[in-house]
Amino acid sequence: MANRIMLNETSYHGAGAVSAIPGELKARGLKKPLVCCGPSILKHGVVAKVTDQLDAEGIAYEIFSDIKANPTIENVQAGVAAYKAAGADCIVAIGGGSPMDTSKAIGIIINNPEFADVRSLEGVAPTKKHAVFTIAVPTTAGTAAEVTINYVITDVEKKRKFVCVDTNDIPEIAVVDPDMMSSMPKGLTAATGMDALTHAIEGYITKGHCVISDMFHLEAIKLISQSLRGAVQNTPEGREGMALGQYIAGMGFSNVGLGIVHSMAHGLSALYDTPHGVACAILLPVGLEYNKSVAGERYRAVGKAMGVVGIDEMNDVEAADATIAAVKQLSADVGIPVNLHGILKEEDIQFLAESAFADACRPGNPRDTSVEEIVELYKSQL
Repeated sequence: MANRIMLNETSYHGAGAVSAIPGELKARGLKKPLVCCGPSILKHGVVAKVTDQLDAEGIAYEIFSDIKANPTIENVQAGVAAYKAAGADCIVAIGGGSPMDTSKAIGIIINNPEFADVRSLEGVAPTKKHAVFTIAVPTTAGTAAEVTINYVITDVEKKRKFVCVDTNDIPEIAVVDPDMMSSMPKGLTAATGMDALTHAIEGYITKGHCVISDMFHLEAIKLISQSLRGAVQNTPEGREGMALGQYIAGMGFSNVGLGIVHSMAHGLSALYDTPHGVACAILLPVGLEYNKSVAGERYRAVGKAMGVVGIDEMNDVEAADATIAAVKQLSADVGIPVNLHGILKEEDIQFLAESAFADACRPGNPRDTSVEEIVELYKSQL
């Protein structure tokens, strides 16, 4: 079977990488980007690290910051209107997964206006044209949205998130500058970092994994395990390691898929506005336990990448259990809750399970599942 790998045309990595943005715009004759970001990073001066570069080169721009965490259909439609009103000819997306996902949907709809309802983009939509030219600048430690062909939008009316998979949405350029991540609060760094670990581990055990994605995911697991604790403490080494690790994870999972940890986490964010990374971190050990019977032999390599001592001398069951314990320990070390107490409501479980089963991430899970089994997984977290 042939394996397709989609990546950015160009990516920049390392401190000061944002200085490349004006030159990339000018080289393409682009005149006015819509700068898409969340209100918090705009308020706290993070966006200015990029717009100062644009100002210095005399590049005009408009800022669109009407983007909430777990962005909605309405956020996307407001962004499309802002792009048109600004007379923009490209997008510079700055932030975590929410601004990135919103920007992808905006860029797709501008060039494929028949999808302006946004809902019709769910799944693998038959878009004909690539999104408008986009430079993606991540500011969190984990989503890797700058290098993926996926984005996730919340349908407030139906109380669910839907995943869109489209090779036409990947940003042409990713600028992964650890300096852009230095002002993120500890909790956000921890949550997005555990999201990155979930990407890498789910991507490694997913049904669609291949040799190339395995290479990306194991290196990402190693980097994240070595770097996340330091990144939460805002050490330069930790930030740089996470910036690279989360990007490498994205190079993998975007091309091979994920599993039920993500499909279950999406519903929690849609219904309760739970931060996606927190939901993933809590559910990752649950998913690993569930998948152990069919994918447990692959856990040894995960544990080895995480630095589990003595794992080569363990049998498969011991190695799998030690790997799950290492995941739980990393999560605890960075302050992630151990379960869904105070988040999950029992009366919502059936709806959440049905949503998780319908989610585009679920088919990649290594173990075939059902609504009934997902119900039991949620109940285990009450």
